Amino acid sequence: MGAARELVTQTGRFAEANVKFEDIKKALLSKDLLHASHGELERFLGGEGRELLRLLLQGQLDARGEARAVGPVVGEDGVERTHVRQDTSRELASTVGTVRVPRARYEGRGVEGRHPADAELQLPAGLYSQELERLLAQQAAEVSFDKAIDFVAEATGVAVPKRQAEQLVHGAAQDFETFYAERPDAAPPSDKAFLVMSVDQKGVVVRHKDLLPVTQRKAEAGRKLETRFTRGEPRARKRMATVAAAYFIEPDVRDAASVIAGLRHIKPTQPVKRPRPQDKRVWASLKRPLASVVTELFDEAERMDPRHERPWLVLLDGDQKLESTIRREARARGVEVTMVLDAIHVLQYLWAVGHKLCPEGTAELEQWVLERFERILEGRASDVAAGMRRSATKRGLSSKQREPIDRAANYFLKRRALVHYDLCLQAGTPIATGVIEGACRTLINDRLDITGARWSLDGAEAVLKLRALVQSHDFDDYWDFHVEREYHRNHASKYADERPPELVLRGSKPHLRLLK
Repeated sequence: MGAARELVTQTGRFAEANVKFEDIKKALLSKDLLHASHGELERFLGGEGRELLRLLLQGQLDARGEARAVGPVVGEDGVERTHVRQDTSRELASTVGTVRVPRARYEGRGVEGRHPADAELQLPAGLYSQELERLLAQQAAEVSFDKAIDFVAEATGVAVPKRQAEQLVHGAAQDFETFYAERPDAAPPSDKAFLVMSVDQKGVVVRHKDLLPVTQRKAEAGRKLETRFTRGEPRARKRMATVAAAYFIEPDVRDAASVIAGLRHIKPTQPVKRPRPQDKRVWASLKRPLASVVTELFDEAERMDPRHERPWLVLLDGDQKLESTIRREARARGVEVTMVLDAIHVLQYLWAVGHKLCPEGTAELEQWVLERFERILEGRASDVAAGMRRSATKRGLSSKQREPIDRAANYFLKRRALVHYDLCLQAGTPIATGVIEGACRTLINDRLDITGARWSLDGAEAVLKLRALVQSHDFDDYWDFHVEREYHRNHASKYADERPPELVLRGSKPHLRLLK
């Protein structure tokens, strides 16, 4: 009989929800809605149904509000809280609306009180629920904060002020580094797969106070007018974000002719399935210096291939600063890496030379460029450099006219150790930085480079982390990790031995369960 009375008492908590449910059913059969369109019905059920769910959630929370701790409530300070206050509650903005959470407060003389029910419910430190935070974080990673806030308001009925939304996004991204640092070692796809690393930099418009000191000085010294830039003035508005990528890829043996055929969009006689990156992780940082991101890139490579059983390949776009940083990190770790210059970057140099030697927009120009590019792919970069210089001399070009030709020739000769494309094609390694270029586009351009955006350093960093999680297909795993870390920060760490006490409802018998 006692258990039956308890069940009646607890189910009575849903009286308001039951009334709401009956009202919804009556409204659906009313004169106003019997002839409504399906869109009108959906909108009606969206609003009223959300309120029904809110009342159900409130009823469940009310039922749990009378729970009591089974054993003593001892804080991390070792002091037991012996006095119980029942009349305490807090608000929680959830995905179905705002509810009030009743819970007992355990107090002791001269010490801060504890709410064991908060730990059992894993309540956030602030007003907004973790599900609301997750929804907002996912949206803010894809669209502007204003659009993300509008989406959340329409989907949940909860209006989150912009400042609070930004704080929620910052909090959502705070466990990014720890998540990746504590991930287990990866399982390579095969013994033949290459481990590929790549790094690049991309400018992001930031607030003046978040520019690097040297850029701030340029910005302050260069402005002549207050409302616009004059011709030739340095803009000095951007801070460089470093973008990194690491992935496995299976060998793809091919020859120079097949690469040229691909550039010409010539379809092969038989369909060819090119290998795609596997276990790819991409990320970016605006806040951290280049060297720090490169160190993290090598840390990720160590996690992916801890025994160095596969060749490590680094793809670069020709930036000397990036190349030097990579070499320093490799030397410091005592690891061997094969560095390859982006072939498309080399191709752009050939086009610049071709425009000086051939009529613009002609088949002759295209043929000249592709023939030289094929020779470079065959491992004859030095011959191409020498031939370009001979052509410039035979045509009697002036020093100014032949400047791009000499620049390209010097570049090919200086980087000839990085353009052994013949060996790369025979081994089946990639020769282009398409993955890192795509990462720059998806992480930076599509979100941080939108018209009119001017970022704070912390705001941009948080969004970059969330976008990286989404692009690396790690967001769901990260969120589980983040929720666990939040539980430890907000609750477990406030109790002795990091073990919040078990709770039972009045009239229920204590039972054993696995504590978090």
